[in-house]
Amino acid sequence: MVFGTNSVCAFALNLAVFLLVGKTSALTMNVAGVVKDWLLIAFSWSVIKDTVTPLNLFGYGLAFLGVAYYNHCKLQALKAKDTQKKVQQSDEEAAGKLLEERESESAGKRDEAED
Repeated sequence: MVFGTNSVCAFALNLAVFLLVGKTSALTMNVAGVVKDWLLIAFSWSVIKDTVTPLNLFGYGLAFLGVAYYNHCKLQALKAKDTQKKVQQSDEEAAGKLLEERESESAGKRDEAED
């Protein structure tokens, strides 16, 4: 019974990792691992009363800054991609309108030439 439960949990974990990496990137998985480590450390400090040294706190702070910088860069990249997509869409719309105007002008000229 215990073996089966552990197997199902391990399979679910591997499936979750596979889906997360497929939708984002391996770096995102590493950042999620850092957050998980923070939660484990906070749990061990608050519940188990494990000691946290100043060197540990410095390392956690450094890791926090790394995660914050990663999220900032990822957000900026998403904003730039969204802006580029909007500009491309507006360029395509403008080109479509220009093409329609030219087609209507050429159709008008043909009608005038036929008369």
